[in-house]
Formats: sequence, structure tokens, C-alpha cells
Amino acid sequence: MNELSNAARPPQEQAHQPGSERDMQPMPDYTPRYPGSGRLKDKVALITGGDSGIGRATAILFAREGAKLAILYRDEDWDARRTLELVEAEGGEAILIRGDIGDKSFCEEAVARTVERFGQLNVLVNDAGEQHMAEELTEISEDQLTRTFRTNIFGMFFVTQAALPHLARGDAIVNLTSITAYRGQPVLMDYASTKGAILAFTRSLSKNLAEKGIRVNGVAPGPIWTPLIPASFPAEKVADFGENQPMGRVGQPNEVAPAILFLACEDASYMTGQVLHPNGGDIVGG
Repeated sequence: MNELSNAARPPQEQAHQPGSERDMQPMPDYTPRYPGSGRLKDKVALITGGDSGIGRATAILFAREGAKLAILYRDEDWDARRTLELVEAEGGEAILIRGDIGDKSFCEEAVARTVERFGQLNVLVNDAGEQHMAEELTEISEDQLTRTFRTNIFGMFFVTQAALPHLARGDAIVNLTSITAYRGQPVLMDYASTKGAILAFTRSLSKNLAEKGIRVNGVAPGPIWTPLIPASFPAEKVADFGENQPMGRVGQPNEVAPAILFLACEDASYMTGQVLHPNGGDIVGG
């Protein structure tokens, strides 16, 4: 069972973005629930923000499905090493690449290292992101605004630009947007704005690449129990995070990863420019 009751999640917070998974109580559920079936056999995937949260769950699931992996992360070394151990426990092979995706040269280097190691690149998962709570628009500093956009949308452009020369017909890009792109979020105005930009980027790039046979889709999670939550909100908000969803609970990373896998593999061969919504029942786009 993935369900996590609010009573089982004590108040907690972390002072550093993007947050550490090992310091969460309880730790998120990242374990795939079903045996693999080779859906990414002989494929190479690059996952930004792959050290924890949704990125970790996706890396483990991709490994179970046969992919080789490049896992990009900012600075959470313990989380990244643990993810590598979990990938290897699935019989997978991965490299860890540490750096800031807001730096274009790092993105180019990361893609080059991936192709040098594995000889190809077939799937790009743009998952890395950060968010900062602000009650008022005037509280958002220029530095914070720049930082959030540089990580969440500039970095996505940079990594995708570097990856595109290596992608071919049948390959896939999956971008992580958010329910906030559709609903807004009054205390995450800069973050929600970047997620809206990711939505437009996904739709635009999908049309641009359709003739080349490269599919571009998105996933828009609702409230998911990841390190970003205690790293973004005060302890009292973390304690009841997700309880206002129709399903009455926060989601788990391994409830999002299968949506990413679906869009990354041939099961979604007739889908591009689309967004899936693992959000606990909040109806959007209707």
C-alpha cells in the first residue's frame, strides 16, 4: 500500500533546497510495485533531479525495465549514492553527474558524459526543480525569481538543447510540470509560473519535433511526498500536506513514476504534446 496518513507524517522541515530524502519521516515510497517487462531494454535515459523523490522512483523503475541511466543531481550526495545502489540492486547500470542544471555548460557536459559512457541517448526526463514559499508577491526577491526560473525552465531548455542532437525517431522527452500550472498556487507564484512555462514548452516542442518522430509529453503531479516539501514549507504545513485532495492524502513518488515510464516507452507511441495528471483526483483541463 502506498497510502500515507497524515497521522503518520510528523511536522518537519528542512533548511536546504532541494532537500534530503534520508531526513524525511517517513521516507517516501520509491519502490516499483510490479515486475519489469523490458519496456526500456537497450535504452539510455538521462534523468535530471534523479537522486530523490519522483526522480529516484523513476530511475529505479527505468532500471527495472532495462534502461541504462545518467542521474543528474545538484548536491545531495548521500541521496544520489543511495539511488545508485537501488538502481544497481535492480541489475541496472548508472552514472551520477553532480552539478547545477541552471548552468548551460554543465548541461552540455552532462549529456556528453552520458553519450560517452553509454554510446547513445534515447529518453530525457526533465524532473529537476525548486520552489520557495512566499505569502506576498513583493516578498519574492529578484535573486529568488531568477534562481527559480533558471533551475526550473532555463535548465530544462539547456538540457534539452544538449540532448536533441543525440535523439532519434522513436525516442522520447518527458517534462515534469505540476498541478500548479493549471490551478495556480498563491504561495508559490514564481514556481507555478515556471510550471506554466514548462507546459507551454512541452506543447510547443512536441509540434516542433513531431515530424522527426521524437515524442514530447508531460506529467503534472499533484501533492507528492518528496524532499521538496519539507524543504519548502514550514513544519505545520508539511504535517497536513495533501489532505485537501479528493483522495484525502499525499501521493508517493512511485505513484508518479509509472506515468513517466508510460510516456517514455513505446506504449505511448501515439501520444505527443499530452500531459498526465497523477494528482489524487483533482480534475483539471475539463
